[in-house]
Amino acid sequence: MSEQERYLVVVNEEEQYSIWPADRELPAGWTAEGFGGEKQACLDHIAQVWTDMRPASLRRRMADARS
Repeated sequence: MSEQERYLVVVNEEEQYSIWPADRELPAGWTAEGFGGEKQACLDHIAQVWTDMRPASLRRRMADARS
């Protein structure tokens, strides 16, 4: 894969992020987040938006435990 290949930022139901080649069908359980571009641009975007690495289900359980 060349560095010029286009990627999409994808997210799953646990709000975990990854990148996926733009010309391939998305894997089951993942949706396009709305950002696409060169690999490094996508990785930089993920670094900005994915600030809490805990899965969404864990964050919900922890919030419920504090209530």
